[in-house]
Amino acid sequence: MDSLQHLASGFAVALTPINLMWCLIGCTLGTAIGVLPGLGPALTIALLLPITFKVEPTAAFILFAGIYYGAMYGGSTTSILLNTPGESATIVTALEGNKMARGGRAGAALATSAIGSFVAGTIGTLGIAFVAPVVVDIALKFGPADYFSLMILAFVTVSAVLGSSAVRGLSALFFGIWLGLIGVDLQTGQARFTFGLQELLDGVNVIVVAVGLFAVGETLYMASRRLSGGDEIIPLRGSLWMTKEEWSRSWKPWLRGTALGFPIGAMPAGGAEIPTFLSYFIEKKFSKKPEEFGHGAIEGVAGPEAANNASAAGVLVPMLTLGLPTSATAAIMLSAFQSYGINPGPMLLTTQPQLVWGLIASLLIGNVMLLALNLPMIAIWVKMLQIPAPILYAGILVFATIGTYGISQSPIDLILLYLIGAVGYLMRRYDFPTAPVIIGMILGPLAEQNFRQAMTISAGDWTVFFTRPLSASILLLAFIAVAGPKLYELAKARKSDPALAKS
Repeated sequence: MDSLQHLASGFAVALTPINLMWCLIGCTLGTAIGVLPGLGPALTIALLLPITFKVEPTAAFILFAGIYYGAMYGGSTTSILLNTPGESATIVTALEGNKMARGGRAGAALATSAIGSFVAGTIGTLGIAFVAPVVVDIALKFGPADYFSLMILAFVTVSAVLGSSAVRGLSALFFGIWLGLIGVDLQTGQARFTFGLQELLDGVNVIVVAVGLFAVGETLYMASRRLSGGDEIIPLRGSLWMTKEEWSRSWKPWLRGTALGFPIGAMPAGGAEIPTFLSYFIEKKFSKKPEEFGHGAIEGVAGPEAANNASAAGVLVPMLTLGLPTSATAAIMLSAFQSYGINPGPMLLTTQPQLVWGLIASLLIGNVMLLALNLPMIAIWVKMLQIPAPILYAGILVFATIGTYGISQSPIDLILLYLIGAVGYLMRRYDFPTAPVIIGMILGPLAEQNFRQAMTISAGDWTVFFTRPLSASILLLAFIAVAGPKLYELAKARKSDPALAKS
């Protein structure tokens, strides 16, 4: 009942004219960005982070949330018409969606994607409203040792999930932790890693790092790959609506995809890749026409797209209630919270109820806006694919430079922006994930703070992390996350190789 009352107060915030305008801008911009190949919500939100110095928090997060959800909607257009997934979570959509488009059924693929996104996004957002208070009640029982262990779990799982290998993911994470430790140590007063530069005594601004990695670095990487070959845009043919049979084949996958996506997305080791692939295989198993899979099965678009959008909603649960980002976009949004001096966590719903519930209500409103923007205006979004890439990339770099310089008017920040942008390009070039850098930069100092508090309370007793049941359980999960896959591969190899099995 409390959640419904809070949600009602959230609608009172979200339905003000100014916040409705920010929501509409976010949804429109997010859809446009999602349609453009190679761009995504993380890059766009990073590019807009400098507005946090001018726009009040509730309006800014309504804008960012609209971009986040809008990009989830728009990404399916690129996957279906261009066979170019903007993110790893939309790879599955491209498998069947592009085949449908080539068979003259692009309209049905885009429609089931948009409606499935609406269904999953609405249910997932309601899930945030009812699950978040429960998670907060649990999180309030955490002590410093438990929080440190939880951050270790987040470091391990996020690095493993977001990277192509654990080594690459952890390398990116440690680079981020190092960036987060630059500046004056608040406990000892000693300068760390400043190289004698007074400008670094206050630390590196997380916004500069986020814009450098996700705007400059990503743009340089996309520009370097632009000449590798052109992509064929499949024209829209036939009806832009679904037949009665396609409706009957879509609604169950929408619900099953939602049921998979939200809980997995809400886990500290969640993400969108696992539920989308699971949804695809489940739909193939349940389908009455499994022979169509690989040739344009509508269930293969409906289920994974619903799972993708439901997991996007689920990702907001650990971010808001525990302060743990489990995706690149969540990490960027967490840095926006920090720029306002707001720390997401168990107390956020108490200290910032207007922001949190206004944000949740705006997500429900944004879902309705996105449905209206996507279905009738699909032909307009397809035109976005014709924007010349050099103009697009140059525009991103110009906005990144102006926005970063506008934060502090410091030339050092611009130098850092392009140095980190160059590092971001090399990371993308050699397949190192960039999201763990932001996660490490934000959570690293918090982990250090909780570690010190735990050691102070325990009078220097290291066993506090193992004697507290909650902390020990979380560390056990972290160990399983690291060792589990290796042990599974070893067991599988032993089973398939008789010689290894005997040894």
